Amino acid sequence: MADKNADSPAPSSNNTGSQKPTHSNTGGLRGVRTTSLFRAVNFELFVKPNKAVMAFGLVAITGCVAYIGYMHAMKENKTDELIYEQYRPDGSTEWTKTKRSKWD
Repeated sequence: MADKNADSPAPSSNNTGSQKPTHSNTGGLRGVRTTSLFRAVNFELFVKPNKAVMAFGLVAITGCVAYIGYMHAMKENKTDELIYEQYRPDGSTEWTKTKRSKWD
């Protein structure tokens, strides 16, 4: 029995055991234990931020909102005064407003 105990290493004060910590100190959700499905569905929570992609996304969203605002403003301007170009038989043109009834 003396040989069996002599071969085993002596416990040291630095050995904390073979268990790994459940999370790392990287911050955010990268160190939290999650399922593969959660990581696949919420991919953006686990990758490092990319400034170029964020800048492109910000410009794209801003452009879309500005275009929608532009279309809305143009529609409001057209409904206020419906103006069209009227062609005369002699070849001249004249800008004319649409006639509206008194009921409108």
